Amino acid sequence: MLEKRGPAIIIAISILVPLVVVVLMFLPERFNFLGVEAGMFPLLHACINGMTALLLVTGLLLIKNGDRQKHRKVMTTAFVLSAIFLVSYVISKISNDPTPYPEDAPFRAIYLFILISHIVLSGIILPLVLYTMYFAWNKKYEKHRRIARWTFPIWLYVAITGVLVYVFMAPYY
Repeated sequence: MLEKRGPAIIIAISILVPLVVVVLMFLPERFNFLGVEAGMFPLLHACINGMTALLLVTGLLLIKNGDRQKHRKVMTTAFVLSAIFLVSYVISKISNDPTPYPEDAPFRAIYLFILISHIVLSGIILPLVLYTMYFAWNKKYEKHRRIARWTFPIWLYVAITGVLVYVFMAPYY
């Protein structure tokens, strides 16, 4: 049953999540219902992104060495971490005003390039990851391999640039 509904669920999630994030970014008022300091979220997000990047590289090495079981566990962990990141990111957007990058900050052009590419690819990666995982869970390994060739580098880029965005922004939190 889930196998038949999977693509529809993936499409719905892939549309709904970015829309929710955009709406939350433009909330006129913030609701810090957890009482968490604003500076905690960016560091947490950078750590999650860094761990995800390490897991992705580990997963690639495992599958190249033919260890499907460990690959599956590592990639599932990367997926779970990304889901935790997404929930935490949404909570941070509800809780805290965005921190702007100063107009006169050094490396502003580089920061903006990294940020914009990170945001654009973050929207693209969600359905790719969901389909990649869906094919693996349903033992459609040829489809999994084909889409994973696109998913892996984009997901890794998003994870690494998530850390870089934090590095650029850290002095301003």
